[in-house]
Amino acid sequence: MGTTEFNLRPITEVAEGLGISAEYLEPYGRDKAKVRLEAIERSGRSPGKLILVSAITPTPAGEGKTTVSIGLAQGLRKIGKHSALALRQPSMGPVFGRKGGATGGGASRLEPSNKINLQFTGDFHAITAAHNLLAAAIDNKLHFENTRLDPRHVLWKRVLDMNDRALRKIVIGLGGPYQGVPRESGFDITAASEVMAILCLADSPADLRARLERILVGYDDQGKPVLAKEMKVIGSMAAILNEAIQPNLVQSREGTPAFVHGGPFANIAHGCNSVLATRMALAHADYAVTEAGFAFDLGGEKFFDLKCRSGNFNPAAIVIVATVRALKMHGGLDLKDLKTPDPSAVERGLVNLAAHLDSAAHFGKPTVVAINQFADDTPEELDIIHRFCAGRNIPSATANVFGEGGVGATDLAEKVVAATEGPETPYQPLYPLEWPAERKLEAIAKAMYGADGVNILPAAEAKLRKARKLGYGNLPLCMAKTQDSLSDNPKLRGRPKGFTLTVRDVEIAAGAGFLVTLTGEIVRMPGLPEVPAAERIDVDEQANIVNLA
Repeated sequence: MGTTEFNLRPITEVAEGLGISAEYLEPYGRDKAKVRLEAIERSGRSPGKLILVSAITPTPAGEGKTTVSIGLAQGLRKIGKHSALALRQPSMGPVFGRKGGATGGGASRLEPSNKINLQFTGDFHAITAAHNLLAAAIDNKLHFENTRLDPRHVLWKRVLDMNDRALRKIVIGLGGPYQGVPRESGFDITAASEVMAILCLADSPADLRARLERILVGYDDQGKPVLAKEMKVIGSMAAILNEAIQPNLVQSREGTPAFVHGGPFANIAHGCNSVLATRMALAHADYAVTEAGFAFDLGGEKFFDLKCRSGNFNPAAIVIVATVRALKMHGGLDLKDLKTPDPSAVERGLVNLAAHLDSAAHFGKPTVVAINQFADDTPEELDIIHRFCAGRNIPSATANVFGEGGVGATDLAEKVVAATEGPETPYQPLYPLEWPAERKLEAIAKAMYGADGVNILPAAEAKLRKARKLGYGNLPLCMAKTQDSLSDNPKLRGRPKGFTLTVRDVEIAAGAGFLVTLTGEIVRMPGLPEVPAAERIDVDEQANIVNLA
């Protein structure tokens, strides 16, 4: 990874190529910068076309959705189109854990990748600090008995941008009356913080502040809600986030501009980069390529029903990423056998791709399938996917974006451009906001997951009744579900049939503006694997970070 960083254009040149003058930049060294929000309104051009990149159900083999997103944006430039990226920031916890770096790969990578994967411009630290300031203020109010908040009904935990399973459940305030009020609490990872979701959905500093005020931190002893504004630190939280709300500008290895900003988890929050970064890309490019977390059932649905509702976006096309090896796994092969040619396994695994194409069709947007090519893919296996897509009248393209960068994505780019050239029509939300939550749940479960129905456990049903009583009944839903299966059982690959989705709990994310409906066991503070990526990362004698893949 070393020498490519020295070949990067100065970030001022990257900005100039987008029409962003230096007065709107706050550089962080030579290779990255914050972009002031005024640059959106001052662009003086019509917004470009928004391209959503999603994927089939992920497998341990990895599908390379971010790599394809970067490759596609580079490919668009290769065919003469003015493109930019709007992507999420990596979370340091997974970088040091199982996942490793999350800035693409090979010839389709963001740079400076090591800096983006680690501290970057400090946004995650700011979100962590703002979240934990509110937590400290809550416990300070409890200590001085200066709040109506019931310590037994505090909802707000603390966060840390690191995988640390030992912090999931803790007891705080021990040590006597001078140390605070003892109570159970815990830590989530920063990417799961509601402050992260708020930053990514806010459309202005004023909206950010209003959303922070609306955070539900707990209840009093009468069961009445207590909001964050009662803790009287919203101004300080906004001050901490004052620069973090500005999108970050970097570039790909081929010099394609990329606004990298925000990183909410897709199985707890909405899994998309910020509204403001997406607007920034649309304001300065003819084609803005963005992605949603995990597969279309999670990230894609939330992109449309949460982010597009909030940000008033209307995507021009959807790209679904598939790989031969992932389809073979959905077709029944074990991870160790994926490099062995097996056209029949690819054929069997196509049911998973079919499910996501069916899901995407609900939103009324043209769809293209991108086959992320790997060296051990055979022509016969690739042809099976192309023939399947042709049978559904879905354009498809093989893209060697890892090995060839933008050149390997020109066919994909041509097909995406062609898909966007029809008349613009509004996207179709999956459900209207006035529907009761139970009906919204059923719509998502049946249309996105293929479930026969929904089983709402009594505890979750009680939470839904409470949400309606408190005035939150018309909020959209953020489904918390495993990413490893279309169902709520992570062991079921392919296209599961004959199952009922079980909703076990409901949370009110009043600041973000959605209800979180939880299925299965969703971990908000990941743990490190037996051999974490942190064990191989190092710094060499020239002060270069090494082995951060």
